[in-house]
Amino acid sequence: MMLWDYTTCGVQRCKLPTRSVVQITSDAKINRVNQIVFAVLILTDVSKMITSGSNGISSEKSSRSKSRNLAARSKIKDAFSFVELNNDTSKKRGSHTQRYQLKDLSWRSTDTAVDGKESQGQEVAQEENPKSCELEYGSYCLWSVEHKEEMKDAIVKRLKDQLFMARAYYPSIAKLKHQERFTRELKQHIQEHERMLSDTIADADLPPFFTKKLEKMEGTIEKIKSCEVGCSNVERKLRQLLDLTEDEAYFHTRQSAFLYHLGVQTMPKTHHCLSMRLTVEYFKSVSPQRELLNKQKFEDPAFYHYVMFSRNVLAASTTINSTAMNSKDSGSVVFHVFTDTQNFYAMKHWFDRNSYLDANVHVTNIEDHNKLSKDVESLERQQLWPTEEFRVTFRNHSQPLRRQMKTEYISVFGHSHFLLPDLLPSLNRVVVLDDDMIVQKDLSSLWNLNMGDKVIGAVQFCGVRLGQLKAYVEENNFDADSCVWFSGLNVIELEKWRDLGITSLHDQSLQKDSSVSHRLEALPTGLLAFQDLIYPLKGSWVQSGLGYDYGISRVDIEKAAALHYNGVMKPWLDLAIHDYKSYWRKYMTNGERFMAECNIH
Repeated sequence: MMLWDYTTCGVQRCKLPTRSVVQITSDAKINRVNQIVFAVLILTDVSKMITSGSNGISSEKSSRSKSRNLAARSKIKDAFSFVELNNDTSKKRGSHTQRYQLKDLSWRSTDTAVDGKESQGQEVAQEENPKSCELEYGSYCLWSVEHKEEMKDAIVKRLKDQLFMARAYYPSIAKLKHQERFTRELKQHIQEHERMLSDTIADADLPPFFTKKLEKMEGTIEKIKSCEVGCSNVERKLRQLLDLTEDEAYFHTRQSAFLYHLGVQTMPKTHHCLSMRLTVEYFKSVSPQRELLNKQKFEDPAFYHYVMFSRNVLAASTTINSTAMNSKDSGSVVFHVFTDTQNFYAMKHWFDRNSYLDANVHVTNIEDHNKLSKDVESLERQQLWPTEEFRVTFRNHSQPLRRQMKTEYISVFGHSHFLLPDLLPSLNRVVVLDDDMIVQKDLSSLWNLNMGDKVIGAVQFCGVRLGQLKAYVEENNFDADSCVWFSGLNVIELEKWRDLGITSLHDQSLQKDSSVSHRLEALPTGLLAFQDLIYPLKGSWVQSGLGYDYGISRVDIEKAAALHYNGVMKPWLDLAIHDYKSYWRKYMTNGERFMAECNIH
């Protein structure tokens, strides 16, 4: 909102727009600075390019137009997208892809974005939409609101207001005759304010001598107002400064969102340390080889078999610990953990060192499994493809404008899940758990369910239906009214899976369009592979949304048999939702030497 004030300017009365300077701070605090130096340098260069000439010493002859303002924002957007693209590309070049890379599919829907070149009316409509922030920045909007800190910066804002006013008047004062001394004095005060505010965020950061500087600048501004200067020049300069401030605020918002998403999509340094320490220790010490003693249990269908695909040692162990602790008979529980070559030795050594009551844990390197060579020809398919998560945004035209945009987080089977019949040839019914799950009650009754002719038991979410995902699904042969189902906790009938040849159908759908990334194909293939084969589990089995929804009540959490931290704010991250983190930490392994050495608490 623009506030108008009347300021005395010599013998004239100038109508000048004034606005308090908003303090800009970065909400995202990430300790892995070395991973983002290149990104920040690119973004900083763009910021300097846009804000050049804003120091108040050199004057601009003409005000910035609306088109130039949009062009500057477009440059920031392009630079930001470029950094994200490079980040994704660098991940794909490595031998392994990060587990919790969240896919944003809103670009595939033509209704979900407002182009910067469109009319001003459309731009305003987008800003008024409460979902527009989440559409552009994802869960960062929710996180930034919940973690917004009240800044004590009243004096800093006053100093910045003085600096802006001095910058606005300086070009006009510099043109006056016989005012060279006063011009040098004003320039000196501007430079002193800039140095004082360069590293200052709150009032507590100000140096002890700030009071004298504030009073001197106040006197200088009063002296300026007694000079006869052109009001139009001052107004034009103020407008330029305001436009530059808006651009800077927009830039910092995008930068904060980028750092936030970088923080939630990369493995914490402490977890990487734990994995490396365990791997080194595996080759230095002699493992007890517990798996050899329990080999028969791993293939005995009389036991309760749980399956997990994971690269995260700590997350997998916490899920296993919660399941074992809440099982009525932990001695009848068997866990099959499938991981990749990079994390196999760390996983192996961890579960050799730690036991979970009487439960049995079998760790397998999926890339070395002899069952894969028969049916899987692509080397890419032989890698570990765990559960994939998607942020899906779509427009519901039947709702009012302010409620049309809707964003949901959907977790589906990765491509490795479709190898289960070959990975576990002697088993029939298994329960698949994601490594971001916490089990709070005994799950043995899942083996007593009569699923009829269904293949998979899953909790369905009817807030999103397949018809609303037409932009993401290439095929037309599906029931548009079908509810979306979630991975996380799923009951699988492997014999019926084999009889129906679901894995072969899945492989055929992947081969139809080889140009599309396998990771992007996980959503349509995962949802459609089990169409009409879903046995709906009661909603009380799983409470989902703990990785993005701040509004889940404690009652709903405590009555659920399992908790699913789907979303980007995983419980092992510093950016996790604080109110839900205690349910996960309750089952985290304590007293482990390597955790203390890697500063995991």
